[in-house]
Amino acid sequence: MKPIVIGIAGGTGSGKTTVTRKLIDRLHLDDLIIIQHDSYYKDVSKFRGKSIDEINFDHPAALDTSLLVKHLKSLKGHRSIRKPIYDFTTYRRLSEKEVVHPRSVIIVEGILIFVQKELRDLMDIKIFVDTDADERLLRRLRRDIMERGRTLESVMEQYMATVKPMHLEFVEPSKMWADVIVPKGGENQVAIDLISARIKSIIDGERSITRQQIDV
Repeated sequence: MKPIVIGIAGGTGSGKTTVTRKLIDRLHLDDLIIIQHDSYYKDVSKFRGKSIDEINFDHPAALDTSLLVKHLKSLKGHRSIRKPIYDFTTYRRLSEKEVVHPRSVIIVEGILIFVQKELRDLMDIKIFVDTDADERLLRRLRRDIMERGRTLESVMEQYMATVKPMHLEFVEPSKMWADVIVPKGGENQVAIDLISARIKSIIDGERSITRQQIDV
């Protein structure tokens, strides 16, 4: 069966992970993997001696998207990958890597995954999660302070200096490439039901083709 790649994009704190979780709950799939674009952040050493405060982590150039493209092609070709592990407290990649094996459904999640054509061309379904800016900011604050060890001041400075400008320059315009736009994020039950039904129909279609090939 040809792997199905689903891209889930949206601004920081838009509810991408919630939408992903609810889709998984509805699909009842075990043969599935989730790959987060955030895992492909470049190590801080790759920024030519710049300090943390000088690096724009919300620009597409901060991510090694070419490696993600290579890994997705490998997974679609039924080959395993060694995915990088990124430490958000030190801004460095760990020496160890996570071995990821091919699955029937691959979900790629991230704020900038629709920006580069080579990456989005690998996706069978592209979903953009659209959520109010104030709500996204609050979620970003909670995540970065509680999960990534940042201070309130540093999160707010980063938001005003790079997060908001990069959202307006890259994330929001990339919405035009989405097949489906989900307002209100994970709270939009109707959209999630419709998307999960569409995904299931694609999966069933691929399984039917595979069975026909086996029969032949």
